[in-house]
Amino acid sequence: MSAPKFKTFDVRPLLASGIEPLPEIRKRVAALAPGTGLTLIAPFMPAPLIELLKSEGFESTMERRHDGAWAVNFWRA
Repeated sequence: MSAPKFKTFDVRPLLASGIEPLPEIRKRVAALAPGTGLTLIAPFMPAPLIELLKSEGFESTMERRHDGAWAVNFWRA
């Protein structure tokens, strides 16, 4: 099986506008086709989101980016 192809979603503009990004994240995660994943860019490590999606069957990896933000990859195993 090949590695998933990831779509990127940067939530920093939503957060800067005072908008809760969870509904938009949910919509994008629900729309993932088999073999695809979502890379979330956030100003902090979204630990509660990682736990939530893990409980729904998603795998994740995360890394601190050079700009200080976090990139978290989500995909179904």
